[in-house]
Amino acid sequence: MTVPIYLSVVIPAKNEADNLPTLLAEVRSALSGERYEVLVIDDGSTDDTLRVLRALMDSGFPELRVLRNERSLGQSTSIYSAAQVARGTWLATLDGDGQNDPADIPGMLQLVRAREGRADAIQLVAGHRVNRRDTASKRWASRFANGLRSRLLKDSTPDTGCGLKLIEREAFLRLPYFDHMHRFIPALIQRHNGRMLIHPVNHRHRQAGVSNYGNLDRALVGILDLFGVWWLIRRTRLNSQPQELNP
Repeated sequence: MTVPIYLSVVIPAKNEADNLPTLLAEVRSALSGERYEVLVIDDGSTDDTLRVLRALMDSGFPELRVLRNERSLGQSTSIYSAAQVARGTWLATLDGDGQNDPADIPGMLQLVRAREGRADAIQLVAGHRVNRRDTASKRWASRFANGLRSRLLKDSTPDTGCGLKLIEREAFLRLPYFDHMHRFIPALIQRHNGRMLIHPVNHRHRQAGVSNYGNLDRALVGILDLFGVWWLIRRTRLNSQPQELNP
């Protein structure tokens, strides 16, 4: 009898050949004893990412599954594609650059399990990077985006750009898909009457390579998406359910 998988770790990675071996070793260490799988999405990498992933699979890593986009489709599409084929009840998303710490995942799982089966069960634990290790330009862009988003969406999330999130798979797949939607998961979950918690997480310096998603590009696209999500939330009627009459 196959033991059901509780957690699917989803890692979109573009040109992260030098960071993935260490990151995946950390995932294995953090989740020892857990029922899990790891899905790495090679997002059109042009370096040795695919070769490194094949070598890790061949070395005896049964939990590892590899998906590949022939061309770069972005983080949201990579995460969404992985979620569709994931076997876990919960998804844990991690950036492929190693700046998120897999050691934070067990604490987030503990928050979920503490409320399972209760009326106040949660669908999302959102990471909050309390010790940002990014460049000054990234930190400035993040503060600007978080401030604007918070004022418009009122999603009670201090750091929606944190790549480390724990989300119920079924709840995630009910969300509307669009490019860059991963940055609005807290607001979208709340739009669908979901409950969430914020969890402080570690953040680390990138050890190798460079960021593959430009700050300016993300900021410009993010502003357009922000107003789209604001419109979507204002138009929703999901916060009211019909009452069934008793015979």
